[in-house]
Amino acid sequence: MPINDNGPTDTGSDPGPAMSATDGPGMAALLLVESLIHGLRENAMLTNDEVISIVQTAIDVQYERAEAADEGAAPVMWRSYSLLTEIGASLRIDGYGQPTLVRPV
Repeated sequence: MPINDNGPTDTGSDPGPAMSATDGPGMAALLLVESLIHGLRENAMLTNDEVISIVQTAIDVQYERAEAADEGAAPVMWRSYSLLTEIGASLRIDGYGQPTLVRPV
């Protein structure tokens, strides 16, 4: 089963921070989703607890997938896990204080 059916993935042995050119679509999608979650939080459409729960679920699932991955796919899976963990940390920082509820005038 391919990791990403939108194009080839780099399953080389270097799990370092540099992203390959084939990671571009996945990275763009991840950044778009992160921005969307930040926006939903900022507009009080999701509570901070909901945001943290959503991201933590993704982190947990990715951890399980990385643990189960074969040695060819594992570096990419662990890099994805690392990126999700960084996003979770970013969203947790946003969560201090309660969101301002939007009220109709």
